[in-house]
Amino acid sequence: MQSLVFGELKIDVTRTTALVRLDWKGRSNHRQPERTLAPFLAEALDVVQRGGATMEMHFEGLEFFNSSTIAVIIQYVKDLRDKKVKLVFVFDPRHKWQKIFFDALWIFEKEDGLFRIQPIAAQP
Repeated sequence: MQSLVFGELKIDVTRTTALVRLDWKGRSNHRQPERTLAPFLAEALDVVQRGGATMEMHFEGLEFFNSSTIAVIIQYVKDLRDKKVKLVFVFDPRHKWQKIFFDALWIFEKEDGLFRIQPIAAQP
């Protein structure tokens, strides 16, 4: 699986046996990001399912994403939950917009542990 460059957005892919890590960087401000993100995320899901890995998305390097991108991400959370795939979101709460968005996603965390939101540790 290759990294994605889509306008000002870059998603770097790192794979190990137990983990597929997607590092989101830059800005996602496209009107219809699902045209590019949906196939990319579907490929990531396929890789995760074939290897029994966990999906981990890191948003610390993301400067901005619009509501269209948010919709794609929320749908992906639902899809992975339906498929019983573990998903972890890591974000930087020092970025106010990230804190607001990810705080709203806590509703998707359940006792089954399939979805987890994790703020990065505070830097000294």
